[in-house]
Amino acid sequence: QVQLAESGGGLVQAGGSLNLSCANSGRTFSGRALGWFRQAPGKEREFVATINWSGSNTAYADFVKGRFTISRDNAKNTVYLRMNSLKPEDTAVYYCAAAQGFSIATMVYDYWGQGTQVTVSS
Repeated sequence: QVQLAESGGGLVQAGGSLNLSCANSGRTFSGRALGWFRQAPGKEREFVATINWSGSNTAYADFVKGRFTISRDNAKNTVYLRMNSLKPEDTAVYYCAAAQGFSIATMVYDYWGQGTQVTVSS
């Protein structure tokens, strides 16, 4: 069983940075891709970034390219999201998730964390 828990969210001013972490307290990620998604109030959950098992392949939503970086440490069973140059429109609950395959599609991810709030003030 994969059990995910996000941390690192908070309140930051526009232009600032945050580092999100997502740790798996259950079984190892065991070949799974890991992704970050977000959901703002009144909006659907959307893809942010994903990384394959080895870390050799990543994908990003256009709105975060050049600002966010996803990485993982399989020895620590943890995936990270470094967020730079934050904008007020980045305000959302951020979720990490695990999938059998490398994908940007929300429906492919079968394990989810509870989310961490990120608020960016203008």
